[in-house]
Order: sequence, then C-alpha cells, then structure tokens
Amino acid sequence: MDLATLVGLIAAVGIILAAIFTGGSVGMFVDVPSLLIVVGGTSGAVMMKFTMGQFFGAFKVAMRAFMFKIDKPEELIAQTVEMANEARKGGLLALEGKETNNAFLAKGIQMMVDGHEPEVVRQTLVNDLNTAVERHDIGKNIFKSIGDAAPAMGMIGTLIGLVQMLSNMSDPSAIGPAMAVALLTTLYGAVIANVFAIPIADKLGLRANEEAMVKSMIIDSLQGIQEGRNPRVIEEILKTYLPSSKRQSGEE
Repeated sequence: MDLATLVGLIAAVGIILAAIFTGGSVGMFVDVPSLLIVVGGTSGAVMMKFTMGQFFGAFKVAMRAFMFKIDKPEELIAQTVEMANEARKGGLLALEGKETNNAFLAKGIQMMVDGHEPEVVRQTLVNDLNTAVERHDIGKNIFKSIGDAAPAMGMIGTLIGLVQMLSNMSDPSAIGPAMAVALLTTLYGAVIANVFAIPIADKLGLRANEEAMVKSMIIDSLQGIQEGRNPRVIEEILKTYLPSSKRQSGEE
C-alpha cells in the first residue's frame, strides 16, 4: 500500500468535504445533470482518444498508484552479486532453480540456464521492458486526458446553465439558485481533475520510472553474469543506479 497516495487523497477529499459541511447545506452541492455533463462528457471525450480496452483497462492500472510492490535496488544488487559469485564458481547451470520473487529476473535466469546467447537474452528482456513502459504510458496518458477534459466539460456545463438562466430572466428570485447550479459543473470538473486524475497520472509516471530502473538493473546484472564479469565490477555498475548518498553503504 502506498501511504503517500492514500493519505494525500484522504486529506484532499477531507478538506473539501469539511469546507462544504461547514459552509452550508450539502444538498446545494449536489446536482445530477451537472454531474452527468462532467462525468459523461469527460468519459466520452477521453474514450475518443483511445480504444475501449485501453480506456477501461486504465482504471485497473490506476490501482498501481495505491497498491504497488517493487524490489528495493539495494536488495536487488545484493541478490545479483550473490548470483554472480555462484555463476563464477559453478557456471551458469549453478543458477538453475534459483528462487526469486521477481518474475522478470526469473525469466532472465531461465534464459541463461537454457543456453541462449547474451544478445538474445538482452534483446528479449529489453523488449519486455519497452512493452511495460508503453503500457504504463497509456494508463498515465488516459488520466492526464481526464485531467484536461474534466475542467473543460465543467466550463461547458456552466455555459449551458448560464444560457438557460439568461433565457428566463422573468423571475429574478430564481437567478441566484440557477447561477449556483451552473457553477457546480466547474466545481465538479476541477475536483475530478486536480484531486483524482492528475495526481494519479503523475504517480503512475513515477511507478513506471521505478519499474524501468529496476528492470534495467536486472538486464545489466544478467549481462554481466553471462559475460563472466567479476562480481565486484557488476556491483559497481549496478550502484550507479543508486543516489550518490547510498552508493557507499548500499543502505538507506
């Protein structure tokens, strides 16, 4: 569980709800037609940019902003250096059956044990990495599109409400409530964009970068092992992925 995402979401929604509850009746902030314009219009506009599968699949990808587990780089370095020592002593076959919780690493180990050429192993893993990056980019772009479309749909809803209000000016007492309803669409669009869509898009981008870094480390480590490099050399190469403050001890 990503506490930063959860706490941030709860804090943002909580502050908005607190302002609503302390400022008046909750009912005045609820308008079904305005909500339909923003949610329905945003969904339709974003759906036009992507395929149906990509659009609906993005909401599953969004869970990565809340639930995401990735190997710590320091632990991965220690694990791969240990594997390099084993391979240096007993050959690549010594890694057969090596247990690891990382499916990407396990795939690379199996390819090496099966006797594939270093270039074949590297290219296969690079293709896997590129495919994962593209998949994450689609999810991130969908939520960015939602963040762009929601405020625009809110403004469209407000303009529709203003036109309807101005076309019926015979009852001055109805102007205030009608104006309030018209402005609700702008509120809905701003909340959807800035509390949900844009933060999730940014967090998905961060997750994609983290996964790409870890997979790049694995690719470099497996290439070093397959080429028979000294484990210390492999360790120094992998430490370049760490911040400079962590390179000496390898610990946080």
